[in-house]
Amino acid sequence: MSATYQLGITPEWKFEIWKHWKTGAGLSDIGRAINKAPASVFEIIRASGGFQPRIQTRSERFMSLEEREEIAISLGQGLSYREIARRLERSASSIMREVKRNGGRIRYRAMKAEKSTWTRAKRPKLLKLERYPQLKRTVQRKLEQKWSPEQIAGWLRQTYTDDEDMRVSHESIYKSLFLQARGGLKRELTRHLRSGRVLRQSRKNNYRGSPRGGGLNLPSISERPAEAEDRAIPGHWEGDLISGSQNTHIATLVERKSRYAMMVKIKGKDTESVVSALIKIVKRLPSELRKTLTWDRGMELKKHIDFTLATDMKVYFCDPQSPWQRGSNENTNRLIRQYLPRKTDLSVHTQAELNKICQELNSRPRKTLGYKTPAEVLSEVLH
Repeated sequence: MSATYQLGITPEWKFEIWKHWKTGAGLSDIGRAINKAPASVFEIIRASGGFQPRIQTRSERFMSLEEREEIAISLGQGLSYREIARRLERSASSIMREVKRNGGRIRYRAMKAEKSTWTRAKRPKLLKLERYPQLKRTVQRKLEQKWSPEQIAGWLRQTYTDDEDMRVSHESIYKSLFLQARGGLKRELTRHLRSGRVLRQSRKNNYRGSPRGGGLNLPSISERPAEAEDRAIPGHWEGDLISGSQNTHIATLVERKSRYAMMVKIKGKDTESVVSALIKIVKRLPSELRKTLTWDRGMELKKHIDFTLATDMKVYFCDPQSPWQRGSNENTNRLIRQYLPRKTDLSVHTQAELNKICQELNSRPRKTLGYKTPAEVLSEVLH
């Protein structure tokens, strides 16, 4: 008996499960929709790694059940393969292969042959990464360097423009990770994915950010120069704090045009500690890269005027509960969480360790940069 029926999940319910899963619904929501336990829903989804299995269909060139019944009757009558072929308007070789792989002339049965054919069609097909070892090794190496599947796929397209065997889609990489029965990459490599997920989820279930903010009377992002908005000119930055356990924090900065990232070790979240640490690192930048800084609302940059006087960078603040207004920084903070997960004691990391993480991030190709790295783009704009 299949796992589907052991769990009491009918094909109709399975259809509903995948329909809701694609919209980004959670396991509890799906369970309520079909009146089943979330654990049962999870077992169905986990079995295929979060990818909806393809519905089996029959090609017209394959034998139908009616044709197999005709073959069984004809064999019982002692007819030759050629005579059966003429009746069914098929080749004699097709009839012969059909009979031989399903028991031979004596043991051939129509229903058994039909079931065996569907079973053979369900055998897992090897994915491209399993068929091309060099491609598999390359993808595995990039995953270990914490590149995302989409970054890897884009880089392969640009690097191996004339070699189809060395190109693969990001969805195929995810399938190789999450569908172990299909062959390909080891499941342990999923720990290098920044999401940390073990299932492929709908894009509609993506992280949306968590609102922060305060009621301070601060320079609004609406006052920011237009040149900062279109990313045409370098030197406009976004920043925020990421938090860890034991009330520890790190400041993050991202240059809007190049997506070049920096991290700053800070002693505390108080405005004196944050502002002094930011001043120290920003003053090392060339003057053409010190134009504006867009920050989330909060008390940590209450003394933003001190920062501006020391660096000649004007600070602007997002609207309340609008982290998307500094989306590049929000995205970069998610990348950093791959190295510094939540509930990590951030105080144990030195500035040198933070610089090493940024070096890796700035050396990764980005889709939004045409699969160039932030370091490459920043170097181009400075020269």
